Amino acid sequence: MTKNLKEKILTNEKALGGFVNAYNPSLVEMLGFNGYDFVVIDNEHGAFSQSEITEMIRAAKRTNMSPIVRTSYDPSSIQKALDNGAEGVQVPMINNQEQAEEVVSKAKYPPVGMRGVAYSIPAAQYGTLSGRSYLDQANKNSLISVHIETKEAVQNFEEIIVVNEIDIAFIGSTDLAVNLGYDNPGHPEVQSVISNLFKKAKQHDIKMGLVASDSASAAKAFEQGASYVAVVINKVIMEALNEVVSNSKNGINE
Repeated sequence: MTKNLKEKILTNEKALGGFVNAYNPSLVEMLGFNGYDFVVIDNEHGAFSQSEITEMIRAAKRTNMSPIVRTSYDPSSIQKALDNGAEGVQVPMINNQEQAEEVVSKAKYPPVGMRGVAYSIPAAQYGTLSGRSYLDQANKNSLISVHIETKEAVQNFEEIIVVNEIDIAFIGSTDLAVNLGYDNPGHPEVQSVISNLFKKAKQHDIKMGLVASDSASAAKAFEQGASYVAVVINKVIMEALNEVVSNSKNGINE
């Protein structure tokens, strides 16, 4: 039986994904056909309608790739993402234990959480799946990733990651750098903080996630100990487009 994304991560397999922040199901399919494990449909910084998120989720599933939604700040964003078939949520700006517990409450069905129940949704195959077996399976398989990206989150890191059902602590390195007073996530002070968070996560057996900009930084993130690495696809596309223009024009001028 094929493992889902959560099972891969919890059994120490590396998972590579990509952030997509514009409505483009074809781009999602391209990621899947090229072997990416998951796509993060970015509803924090992206511009999506709910129906567009649903279509992006469908595109991911057509290629056997796991759809994850980075939620917006709308209180219903977590439930809507999961109801429409997302295999997990990535929730930004989680700063303390109470906020982490609230995420779990919204993402999990009773008795684990307080997610509202409906069986007429895409996630339940429009009623084909129902009852306790469906609810338990949904709770088991849904992945929860919380963003650590502020001073407060760093200070409360161990309180956040010990909350039951939190699967991944995802370091939002750009926000973290800015919130620590630096412009560059590569600054030694920022990297020192991140390294310390990795050490604490290992002590509590919590998986870590990192953002990457290219293959080299993705490989470095895995080497650092990340289990879940998401590449910024816009950066990859822009660099590829620039390379074609630069190399072709340079060739013409030689």
